[in-house]
Amino acid sequence: MATYTTEITSDKLISDNPIHQRLLKAYIVARDYVSGDLLEIGCGEGRGVEVLGPLLNHYHGLDKIGEILETLRKQHPGFVFEQALLPPMPGLKNNTFDWVVSFQVIEHIQDDLLYLQEIYRVLKPGGCALISTPNIRFSLSRNPWHIREYTPDQLRDLCLRVFDKVEAKGIGGNEKVWKYHEANRISVEKITRWDFLNLQYRLPAGLLKIPYEILNRFNRNKLHQKQGKSVEEILHTDYLVMDDPEEALDLFYVLHKKE
Repeated sequence: MATYTTEITSDKLISDNPIHQRLLKAYIVARDYVSGDLLEIGCGEGRGVEVLGPLLNHYHGLDKIGEILETLRKQHPGFVFEQALLPPMPGLKNNTFDWVVSFQVIEHIQDDLLYLQEIYRVLKPGGCALISTPNIRFSLSRNPWHIREYTPDQLRDLCLRVFDKVEAKGIGGNEKVWKYHEANRISVEKITRWDFLNLQYRLPAGLLKIPYEILNRFNRNKLHQKQGKSVEEILHTDYLVMDDPEEALDLFYVLHKKE
């Protein structure tokens, strides 16, 4: 049984399509980078193994949701899927993988420095990691599922504490994408204007998760009803790789481990 929350975006729900395509874009970009043995941290419903698996010698997926992993094991018996709460990753040996990909994960990790140190540890000398996370400059409200979000400089500085070289890129979009984002911003502001006491930033995250899920799903459905095909017809090709992460919706960083 799939887990269709607004935080675990699905390709099965039409109202989620703009977000699904945005997340898919990171994997499409990753195809130009990855090879050999790859670890994916936060494999979710399997975008990574479906898009990247055919390019690899070996794929190893980690996720915390065991139910999803059982399905992936049946669908992709030649690869490894393991349930894990991390960091650390004690079951993985040093210098094991040519590539690590971990998209839209670091914002959920309490000890983000240890998370990066563990990625560095399991990479082979000369290996690289690809990570993505929302650019806080374009976040429309507090997401109680996120421990924190980053500016481009904050993420770059954190990564440079661990990795030997950091290429800071981003994923933005064309006019169709920004039109949806602007409609989303206006819709969200109509909801949050009732938060007179700014409770979304004052209450503990645990108290906000259910209201956030209800309102976020309501908002996505409302946008779909109003915009129709403009929601349905956004494709991953409408999302663009940017050399300047400052104006990107998502930060997309390439992290290098020295030879």
